[in-house]
Amino acid sequence: MQGFHIVALGGTLRPTSGTARALQTALDHAAAAGARTTLLTGEAIDFPNYDPAEAGTDPRVAHFIDTIRSADALLIGSPGYHGTLSGLVKNALDHIELTRGDARVYLDGMPVGLIAMAAGWQASVSTLQALRGIVHALRGWPTPIGVAINSTEGENAIATCAPQIAMMMDQIAGFLRR
Repeated sequence: MQGFHIVALGGTLRPTSGTARALQTALDHAAAAGARTTLLTGEAIDFPNYDPAEAGTDPRVAHFIDTIRSADALLIGSPGYHGTLSGLVKNALDHIELTRGDARVYLDGMPVGLIAMAAGWQASVSTLQALRGIVHALRGWPTPIGVAINSTEGENAIATCAPQIAMMMDQIAGFLRR
């Protein structure tokens, strides 16, 4: 991944977010392979609800969009809230609409790795599926491997999924080399 910029977005507003820790694990893998990485979580993606008329005026949103524009690959992680992604993550993804007039519209042609973390397999898998559908709508290319993490497995839940996270990151690296 030498020379590529990998951006991760997601997590929660909690500083101890398990989803943010899982995204950081993926970014650490990318950094070890020579990538430049950026993690956008918590306050960095806590925007007012998407409003097409107002969204472009917020400097935090402008920074977010500039970061997305600079990405060669994206990671999206969300906790599973009631069987789907969080409002925080969905709202951040809605702001990608601001790229509709760009040469690369939305996430067109970009590899996207997905991580969903929830208290149980049903919620984590359904959240992963919801993320996959959104990435398709944004013209991104979700990796074949997505990572569902069952947080009820305790402190080792992320470590247990580390091989899947590494495989997902290797798929992103292979896509970028092509």
